[in-house]
Amino acid sequence: MSTLADETQLSLRDVERFLYTEARLADEHDYDGWESLWTQDAVYWVPANGEGGDPAREMSVIYDNRSRIATRIRQLKTGRRYAQTPPSRTRRLLSNIEMQTDARRFGAEPVPASDVEVQANFLIVESRSAGMNFLAGRATYHLRPAAGEIRMSFKKVVLINNDRPLPTMSFLI
Repeated sequence: MSTLADETQLSLRDVERFLYTEARLADEHDYDGWESLWTQDAVYWVPANGEGGDPAREMSVIYDNRSRIATRIRQLKTGRRYAQTPPSRTRRLLSNIEMQTDARRFGAEPVPASDVEVQANFLIVESRSAGMNFLAGRATYHLRPAAGEIRMSFKKVVLINNDRPLPTMSFLI
């Protein structure tokens, strides 16, 4: 885990290192490491049908709080998630990483004063015995410097094809 030189400010390089680490941990099935990146008040959201409005009123692919993230990881680690037997082989590619500035906000979701809003494009390539799947979109993150490290308090993954039937995504996206 990378540490911060200035515990109150995040540089673009700090953000890039964090996002690349998060992607690597997910690709390597290091679920404990991936889970450790989240804050206790975390929200992980993958809307269905577009950018997503109010997840309390609209269907989502995933809408997890911190407790549900932990449950999802426990399920993956049991070996009984048959859609992941054997586990998918994945690689995540990130690009167009941008941090919020005072003049620009990316999303409609409120950003706590302690957090920095970041967006990045992504491509996930999944290899399974049945073939290859490709998932692409844009993710919004709320990142929080804490005790010399960065933690993620919010992640919203907007898939470009979330208005169509999606393949099984029993791995973490």
